[in-house]
Amino acid sequence: MAYQAGGQRSVPRPVPDRPEAQAYLRDYAALVEAVPFPSVVVDHRWDVVLANSAFASLFMAVGPHPTAMPHDNLLRFVLFHPDAAAVLGDHETGWCLPMLAHLSEALERHGHDHALQAVRRDIAQDPLMEAAYRQGLPHWIRAVGERAVEEDGAVRPLHHPDPRWGSTECRVVDETPATLRELGYTRLTLVLREARRERGRARGARRDASYLRVVPTPED
Repeated sequence: MAYQAGGQRSVPRPVPDRPEAQAYLRDYAALVEAVPFPSVVVDHRWDVVLANSAFASLFMAVGPHPTAMPHDNLLRFVLFHPDAAAVLGDHETGWCLPMLAHLSEALERHGHDHALQAVRRDIAQDPLMEAAYRQGLPHWIRAVGERAVEEDGAVRPLHHPDPRWGSTECRVVDETPATLRELGYTRLTLVLREARRERGRARGARRDASYLRVVPTPED
């Protein structure tokens, strides 16, 4: 069923204090679970509030990590989990750079958020990731345009552990209703496509700590 993710967390997960909001989330969890594709509800930190069984299945082969599990925080998973590239195809440009852009935007809006600040400090501890954030990200945004960092409509490669899907693609669809948005949450669904031939890194591949290359400066 749809769940409120648990596990080790650095900060408590915010829970709406209004009974009607809590009731809405309980009912919305049933709706999320009914979707056959991976579907997840996150807050502005990318903390996972609700996710369905299909979401859990996508990440079922991911190993343990103290701070970057996909059912806890998607931002941290994409940036810091050593197994992220085994699930998220075209990991650097398809997933990491858009997430770094989202982090930059979130820090502008919620600059005093301790959880977001902690992510920023962790990035600063990796020289390659820090260079990508400070130097590569602005170049990339100028090269591909602002639309490329938006989630809704993006088509990105995936390596699904279920061989029925295998190496495939998904379209990210923002399905956030007004009530959910008022609570400060966003719902994203990954609409899976039919499996395609594996390209690039195979499932099960891992990366070392300094995996993120600096994005080259576009040539004039």
